Amino acid sequence: MTAAFPHPPILESNIPAFPLWRRGKVRDVYDLGDRLLIVTTDRLSAFDVVLPTPIPDKGRVLTQLSLFWFRLLSDVIPNHILASEVSEYPAELHAYRDQLEGRSMLVRKTDPLPVECVVRGYITGSGWKDYKKTGSVCGIPLPAGLRESERLDPPLFTPSTKAETGHDENISFEEVAKLIGPERAAEVRDVTLAIYTKARDHAAKRGILLADTKFEFGVQDGRLIWIDEALTPDSSRFWPQAGYEAGKGQPSFDKQYVRDYLETLDWDKTPPGPALPDDVVTRTRAKYREAYALLTGRDLDGGAA
Repeated sequence: MTAAFPHPPILESNIPAFPLWRRGKVRDVYDLGDRLLIVTTDRLSAFDVVLPTPIPDKGRVLTQLSLFWFRLLSDVIPNHILASEVSEYPAELHAYRDQLEGRSMLVRKTDPLPVECVVRGYITGSGWKDYKKTGSVCGIPLPAGLRESERLDPPLFTPSTKAETGHDENISFEEVAKLIGPERAAEVRDVTLAIYTKARDHAAKRGILLADTKFEFGVQDGRLIWIDEALTPDSSRFWPQAGYEAGKGQPSFDKQYVRDYLETLDWDKTPPGPALPDDVVTRTRAKYREAYALLTGRDLDGGAA
């Protein structure tokens, strides 16, 4: 499969020049002392299980799209990016260019806040299930009669815990205030909504609806910093504007092909995950690349989209 793609997929990075700090579902993070090196692999997780089959270009899409948004929205909040070109990295990393080019970021270290900052601009997914049962989303009462995928104005700030294992749990704003203090809680809520609003407006001009997304923040020298990833298909729900109609589920620019395929298998959604056939890989890769091209106006390989 790898021969069919210009950039061979990377399932796991190996950078022995620096200690591996953390290997997440998708990202490998290395400790450079006062900085971190984030390498975004082509791993894909579904139902909280990392699958054995990589999606070529996925890591490049997530990295380059994050960089696009971090730059575009830098007037809203500072972010953790220090460099993203291998030539600007410490000399010890230059030998690993084949693993780093286009899929890595050198970032500042912060003290991460223990909160996932989720914002919902449309009622869908777990929010829709919650609303059907309770008339609320994450404890926030909503008007009766909303339809699936309907736009929410104003958008909802629905934070959650950051679980090391298993699922994050939704928490109230009051619980966020207890965790990080009322002033910081208000700041992250306001910044989350500000980022979302600007991103939603940009995406709409490009023919995409930003249904919901999640952000992570850290603190450095008392200042709030946007960290991790920014508005990617892994952290956000993007829908095509064409054909959008409230009252039903929407197609999305993410790993839906993978989820749909896995639902056809006799698999209990526990590790190890099954391998993916070539056609599912190819269609998923195309969806990630399409999202990048539509949102940025550029092809992933540098030309105009």
